[in-house]
Amino acid sequence: MTGPAVQDVVAPRPVRGRDVLHRGHVFDLVSDAVELEPGSPVRRDVIDHPGAVAVVVLDDDERVLLQRQYRHPVRRELWEPPAGLLDVVGEDARAAAERELFEEADLRAARWDVLVDYLTTPGASSEAVRVFLARDLSEVPANERHEREDEEKDMPARWVPLDEAADAVLAGHVHNPSAVVGILAAVRSRSLGWSTLRPADAPWPERRSQVMADAAGDLPG
Repeated sequence: MTGPAVQDVVAPRPVRGRDVLHRGHVFDLVSDAVELEPGSPVRRDVIDHPGAVAVVVLDDDERVLLQRQYRHPVRRELWEPPAGLLDVVGEDARAAAERELFEEADLRAARWDVLVDYLTTPGASSEAVRVFLARDLSEVPANERHEREDEEKDMPARWVPLDEAADAVLAGHVHNPSAVVGILAAVRSRSLGWSTLRPADAPWPERRSQVMADAAGDLPG
């Protein structure tokens, strides 16, 4: 079969109006009047999310760091990689990932690469996640460590062999999307000699700041 390349493309449709239905602590719920066809706007409710970064942390023995965290919407404790919101306007994605690794795992990494990007719920949310691969690790000295709060205060951690982590994903034991996507991407990239990795500053057009700028540019006035 032949046809267009299998590659997502940026293709915004004109947004003719926007109503904020709810302003939340992390994200807003908005209603867009979007022209899927010229002259015929339809309403689409969208979770306007700032996006996030996640970090697949790999040590010299090819073990991945997973932390258990309670997630209230699903009423479960999930095994996850270090991750956090892009809620600082204009913050570089790698800098945000470095901050999360420092704050959640008491670690620093000398080597950073982009492992994979994904959209969590593109039918309902603008949330985009960039998953980094962090290697060449060092521990943060005890007197420099971040004091954790709320859900982050009690997060048991385990170093899991990468293949064992992938088996847990495929067995249905691990459900956090960054863990699922990141672990399987790491296994595949490793099998190709890490040749799929991208620079830590690789373009990321799906990031919310760019998506929302495109949408704002379509609004009248």
